[in-house]
Amino acid sequence: MSEALRAEHCGSCSSTKPGLPVSEAPRAGHCGSCSSVPNRTPRPGSRRPPAPVASAAMRLQVAAGGPAALKVVAAAEFAAAPVRLCWSAPAEQPLSPLCSPWVPALQLDSGAVLFSPNAICQYLFLAGGQEPTDLTNQWLEWEATELQPVVAAALYAQLVHGKKGLEAAGHLGKLLAYIEQSLSGRGTAYLAGDTQSVADVVVWGALFPVLQDEASLSNELQALRTWFQTMTLSEACRKAANSVLMPKGLLEFKSYLQKQPPPCLAMERATSNEPEEEEASERVLTEEEITAAADAWARGAAALPKPWHPQKPVLPVEGMRNVLITSALPYVNNVPHLGNIIGCVLSADTFARYCRLRNWNTLYVCGTDEYGTATETKAVEEGLTPREICDKYNAIHADIYRWFHISFDYFGRTTTPHQTTIAQDIFQRLLARGFLLQDTVEQLQCEGCQRFLADRFVEGICPFCGYEEARGDQCDKCGKLINAVELKVGWDPSGRPVALPGTPTVFWALSKPFLCFSSQKRPQCKLCRGIPVVKPTQHLFLDLPKLEEQLEPWLEHSWSTGDWTANARYITRSWIRDGLKPRCITRDLKWGTPVPLDGYRDKVFYVWFDAPIGYLSITANYTDQWERWWKNPQQVELYNFMAKDNVPFHSVIFPCSLLGADDNYTLVNHLIATEYLNYEDGKFSKSRGVGVFGDMAKDTGIPADIWRFYLLYLRPEGQDSAFSWSDLMLKNNSELLNNLGNFINRAGMFVCKFFGGVVPDMVLTMDDKRLLARVTLELRQYHQLLEKVRIRDALRCILSISRHGNQYIQVNEPWKRIKGNEEDRQRAGTVTGVAVNMASLLAVMVQPYMPSVSQAIQGQLCIPPECFVLSHIFTCTLPPGHRVGTVSPLFQKLENDQIEALRKRFGGGQAKPTPPAPVPAPASGPVVAPGDPQLIQELTEQVAKQGNHVRQLKANKAEKAEVDAEVAKLLELKKQLALAEGKSPEVLVPKGKRKK
Repeated sequence: MSEALRAEHCGSCSSTKPGLPVSEAPRAGHCGSCSSVPNRTPRPGSRRPPAPVASAAMRLQVAAGGPAALKVVAAAEFAAAPVRLCWSAPAEQPLSPLCSPWVPALQLDSGAVLFSPNAICQYLFLAGGQEPTDLTNQWLEWEATELQPVVAAALYAQLVHGKKGLEAAGHLGKLLAYIEQSLSGRGTAYLAGDTQSVADVVVWGALFPVLQDEASLSNELQALRTWFQTMTLSEACRKAANSVLMPKGLLEFKSYLQKQPPPCLAMERATSNEPEEEEASERVLTEEEITAAADAWARGAAALPKPWHPQKPVLPVEGMRNVLITSALPYVNNVPHLGNIIGCVLSADTFARYCRLRNWNTLYVCGTDEYGTATETKAVEEGLTPREICDKYNAIHADIYRWFHISFDYFGRTTTPHQTTIAQDIFQRLLARGFLLQDTVEQLQCEGCQRFLADRFVEGICPFCGYEEARGDQCDKCGKLINAVELKVGWDPSGRPVALPGTPTVFWALSKPFLCFSSQKRPQCKLCRGIPVVKPTQHLFLDLPKLEEQLEPWLEHSWSTGDWTANARYITRSWIRDGLKPRCITRDLKWGTPVPLDGYRDKVFYVWFDAPIGYLSITANYTDQWERWWKNPQQVELYNFMAKDNVPFHSVIFPCSLLGADDNYTLVNHLIATEYLNYEDGKFSKSRGVGVFGDMAKDTGIPADIWRFYLLYLRPEGQDSAFSWSDLMLKNNSELLNNLGNFINRAGMFVCKFFGGVVPDMVLTMDDKRLLARVTLELRQYHQLLEKVRIRDALRCILSISRHGNQYIQVNEPWKRIKGNEEDRQRAGTVTGVAVNMASLLAVMVQPYMPSVSQAIQGQLCIPPECFVLSHIFTCTLPPGHRVGTVSPLFQKLENDQIEALRKRFGGGQAKPTPPAPVPAPASGPVVAPGDPQLIQELTEQVAKQGNHVRQLKANKAEKAEVDAEVAKLLELKKQLALAEGKSPEVLVPKGKRKK
């Protein structure tokens, strides 16, 4: 820091602020002493103000931890202004009664006080001889009125609500884009020119407290990122940050904020899934754009590329863009709900369809993840073998995705010989290269079932963030990986979990004491409800710390060349920042890929090591030339689609496995992760009957394409979103029926009604050409967004084009002009011809989103197959003389009564049910007394015993009547157990008698 900025002794703390040089002896007196504020304060910012007289008597009072202090301290440093810096406590008397405790103040030698941070910054630059310009004044006004309120809200979310990075800085998106546009548009290094000015200091000072982690800055904002890094690394800003944002000061500022109401943004609106509206005024079209659009139109279908139809099986082609797409493998033991579908397969399918329309050589593979304890447990529950469970649910999944029109090139499964071969080969290569470790692991074992419990089926309190529903493999809140035994549950010396309900008691877990308040959070075996114990067992680990030196350069390269979603980058960075730890890759199970190593042959690979290898083995089942996709990073681009909870396994663990195997594997170039889709006001729950699951959607009577459209319309790209029945009805009736469907239907009907089903001649006016240019802009925006896999935002371009079309028809009124003179009839023909060609373009654009609707439009308008390809130009594909077919409505209105009935049907657990009255138990069983631990234990044992008896009868092919009688007893026992636990028993139906 320059000698011009002097540290000041603070009377309240009797010390000088550390880290700042002292050029003179400390002044006596209290930091808060001041004279009164004059009625008129200096007003810097006039066009050519007189420069203030530099005076060492100027006193700058700031509070450590206060973000507003950052910009003024940096400004004083940049301007080398002669002021004394006085650090004060927030509780001290401010220099002015108008000053907030955390807002800096500058006292001039005249006694006048400046208490606006921006005014202080500008005054300091004036004192240093740097006069303001119109541009710097504009930036200061923009920062104060536009940026600062949003930054204040982000800082509140960060410090008070504990939100981090992107989540806290959510509202900053448009403002950051504005800075990016300004920097790149002017081509200057700084906001107001090629040298640093007060504008740079003020805007940087506002942004730095919330954007310290550069993960919050998208790689798309290259100019902004460069400017921000340059400012942050400058000596003045770096020293200001180190001195102002002190940990103690930040804690005090956080305490202050916690007592304040949350900032209210004028731009803020109620939470909804509505996309942000476009700016009211559309961009003015240039003459060049209008002329280019008219020329492209005139070239007709000949200007389009010929559609690419790859041979089967699809293999990489030299000289083409080869795109390999995967979606996270759905686990086989359950039915996927709408959130699962949009997070993985539907998003990937939309992008795959877009790639094919672009003539990119595309392979899209997926399949069910079938190994692990969850499959074994499900098999026991349903009285089937693990293989039978996998066969059953693989077929269920395939049927659901078929109904949703998911266009897999191949949908496979992980329980195949190829999976064993490839997984064991990767394992052997890792072992040979020294990337595996051996260690002892303490795992939860159910003594009753004689099996180890799968980590993901154990819940407890996260040891890192305290989240009470963390799984035994990962916390869904903080994203950190956990071992099941690390969850905060109590263990006695013998390894048994214990706790006293409602009583805070100290217990020991892994030799560490902690408080346990309730026994309800302790883990249980999902099958027999027994209490597991901790048992040590030898396992193999992937040495992630050793692989980190290969992982980090690969990540940097992938981030710089590929499109990773912001949350994927953030989650991955947080993993790297926390430091990688060895990760266990084996488990004590029977159902899995065997470990080919002596001493471990009774074990299988852990699902998170094994499952991603399923992408490779599924491709190998599709073609024996699978290595041309998976060992060909020079020619293949890999896109992974998933929900955010899967990110660490695809960005760290799986890449580390492939990097360590060192066999030229294709690694992910583009990692596309969504946030979560919720259901109405809660979460999807199969057990409580809440939410729509894949096998239920087709029973609603709503077509698959409507489901696709709505899920993609609210796709949780940047934040969680929520499915809403009312919103589904609204979007169907407004966007699809009244907007898109209305336009396409009207365009086709005018051709049939007014011109005998033949597209008429068109004589374009300047207004028509402007429309062509406007549609071309939307088409190019559509491409830009989908190339970045911003699927939801690209859908808005389709709806925007149809809105332009409806407005075009409404303004020109062809139904009236067709009745007029020759000129009017010609105008009606032009409008109709342009409109039906817009409909033809929309048929192609909508295909990735609603393939059946696209096919229907293609059939109604008789669009030639060679026109079903996407280019960046809007051309006349249905020329004069083209004959259309029979035109009919594409969408049906959803009625309120229909939607309300569906809401009730799928909202089962939203309202708390009235607890059922206890009912008599079977004659041989105990009387039900909810909450009785002894009774629960007895009933649990009876259920397990009766279940084994039923399975034995089935295995021995006993008479059906005998089996049914024993099944009835089993169902009654389960009902009694549910009642004893205080739960509402479901209506249990014997297998084979469930309604289809």
